[in-house]
Amino acid sequence: MEYRNLGRSGLQVSIVGIGTNNFGGRMDAAATALVVNEALDLGINLFDEADVYGGRGKSEEFFGAALKGRRHEAVIATKFGMAMGSGPMQGGGSRRWIVQAAEDSLRRMQTDYIDLYQMHRPDPNTPIEETLRALDDLVSSGKVRYIGSSNFAGWQLAEAEFTARANHFVPFVSSQVEYSLLNRSVESEVVPAIERYEQSMLPYYPLASGMLTGKYRPGQDAPAGTRLAAAGPQSQRFLNERNLATAQALEEWAQVRGHTLLELAFSWLATKPYVGSVIAGATKPEQVRANASAAEWRLTAEEMDEVDALTRA
Repeated sequence: MEYRNLGRSGLQVSIVGIGTNNFGGRMDAAATALVVNEALDLGINLFDEADVYGGRGKSEEFFGAALKGRRHEAVIATKFGMAMGSGPMQGGGSRRWIVQAAEDSLRRMQTDYIDLYQMHRPDPNTPIEETLRALDDLVSSGKVRYIGSSNFAGWQLAEAEFTARANHFVPFVSSQVEYSLLNRSVESEVVPAIERYEQSMLPYYPLASGMLTGKYRPGQDAPAGTRLAAAGPQSQRFLNERNLATAQALEEWAQVRGHTLLELAFSWLATKPYVGSVIAGATKPEQVRANASAAEWRLTAEEMDEVDALTRA
C-alpha cells in the first residue's frame, strides 16, 4: 500500500481510503466490522466518516465499535456541519456547534481524538474566522490533530487560507470534493487552489456512483440491485448518454493496456500528485480488496494525455 503525506502535514494516509456512508444504513454492525478489519489488514488506514452518515450518528457508532483494539492503526477523518436535527443550533460552522459536534463524534466513535476534522460544507451564516478559531482551539486541546474542508469552492479555500494566515490559526491540510473521470469540473478553480496552498485532495465519488465499474452499458437498463437502478430520476445525473459513451470508450482504452475500467478510475486519480487518498465506499471485504489493488497502476504522461482527450471530447 502506498502512503502519502496529507498536504503540508506529517500525517500519512493510504492512497485508497474507505468511505463509510454505508455503515449504519445499508450495512449492520457485523458487516461494518468485516469491511473495517479487511481494510486495516490490507494497509488501508484512512476512514472517511461524517456525523450525518447512517442516519445521524449510526455510522460513527458502528465504526467506533468495529475499530476497538485497532484504533492506533487508523486515521479517522470525520466531518461536521450538516444538519443533525431540525433546530438552528444543530449544524453549521459556529463555535457552539463545532465544539458540541466534536464531542458527540468522539463519544460515538469511542476515541479521544480525531485525526482529520473536516467542515462538510461551507456555512454562509458563520464567518470563516469563527469556524477556524474554534477548530484551532480543538487542535490546541488535542481533541483534533488536523483540519480539512469539504465541498469548498476555490475562492472559499483562498479565503480560509488567508484567514488562517492572518490569525495564526492551523490551516486546512485537505480538501474533499467530487472528482472522477466523468466529473472534472473542479479542475478550473478548486485544483489550482489546492496546489497553490499545498493541500491534498480527497476525491469522493471516484467511480461516479458506479458508472466507472463497467456495470452499466449503453442501450441497456441499469442492472437490478445496483445503486443507480434504485435511484429513479436522480440517476440521470450519472446514468446519461454522454457518461455511458465516455465510460465505454475508457473501458476499451484500459482493456487494450491490460487493465479494467475500475483500475483506470482509481489509478488516474492516484497518478495526480495533489491527490492524497481516493475515497471509495465498500460494503463487502471483496470490494475492499478490489479497491486496494485498483490504484496500483501509474499512468505515463502520454497515457494521461490520451485519457484527457477521451474525457474532454
